[in-house]
Amino acid sequence: MPDASTRSTRVWTVPNLLSLARLLGVPLFLWLVLGPQADGWALVVLMASGITDFLDGYLARRLDQRSRLGEVLDPVADRLYILAVVVGLALRDIIPWWVALLLPLRDLLLWGLVPFLRRRGYSALPVHFLGKAATFNLLYAFPLLLLGDGSGVVATLAQVFGWAFAIWGIGLYWWAGILYAWQVQRLLSEPGRRTVGTDA
Repeated sequence: MPDASTRSTRVWTVPNLLSLARLLGVPLFLWLVLGPQADGWALVVLMASGITDFLDGYLARRLDQRSRLGEVLDPVADRLYILAVVVGLALRDIIPWWVALLLPLRDLLLWGLVPFLRRRGYSALPVHFLGKAATFNLLYAFPLLLLGDGSGVVATLAQVFGWAFAIWGIGLYWWAGILYAWQVQRLLSEPGRRTVGTDA
């Protein structure tokens, strides 16, 4: 994680514009899934989201355009996509509601820790590889489950692999959440003031 001194306050950078484009895709995805049920175009939006998710981080490092705004936009876009997808798929009866509730519940529990961190001078939750791995699994799972909402061999395979990614993703998501809570407890017990990263 870069030191605070290496992050700029710039807003109009290429990575930030990509993150903003991802955010604009969230309502578009929901409309495509719930309105005309244009699943093909919804999958295109999700794939574009995945590509821009990779590109904004890569370009931020490559072009030396890391920014404080970017560190907020990237995880916020990830969370909103996950929320939009689980709500959309649950309303279409593609996934059960318990799956749709498990993921936002974990985020709500973690967001409840942020005020305690800020009172001690910490900026946000610490970064951990498990959180990124969980997000990676979930962002693969939901397009496959959407593709699996049909008949035929391709749909069956998509459903099998989609649920495999989803089960691993949900497990890692909660495991990461427990680890974050433990890290928060350790940070709060340490004397002094330190800035930590943003991505859970």
